[in-house]
Amino acid sequence: MDGLVEFRTHDGTPVVVETAEDESGSRLVARDDGTVQAARTFEGSLEGVRAAAESALRVFRDGSLRPDSVEIEFGVKLTAEAGALIAKSTVEGHLVVKLSWSPGPTDSSQEPSPQA
Repeated sequence: MDGLVEFRTHDGTPVVVETAEDESGSRLVARDDGTVQAARTFEGSLEGVRAAAESALRVFRDGSLRPDSVEIEFGVKLTAEAGALIAKSTVEGHLVVKLSWSPGPTDSSQEPSPQA
C-alpha cells in the first residue's frame, strides 16, 4: 500500500507526497491520518539531485561535444528518511540525457551574389 510523506518547505509550507511502500517491509511511524513526517525540508531533500544535475551538465557542456542545449531527466523518488533519490528504472539508475545542436551559419561565399 502507498503512503504519504509530508515535507516542509523552508517557509513552512507543507508538501505532501505519495510514496511507494518500502520493499524491505519496514515502516515508519505515521500520524493518525497515515502521513509520515519527513526528516528533511523539501528543498534539503532535493539538494543531492540538484548537485547531480549540475555535475552532469558540467560533463556535457565542458567536453568536446559543445551542444547548444542539454536536457537531463531524472526519475526522482522521495522518501521520509533519505529525501530525494534518483529512482531506478529496472535495475539501473534512471537518467535520460538529450543533447542538441543548431545548424551553424551558412557560408555566404557559396551563395550566388545578387544581380543589380
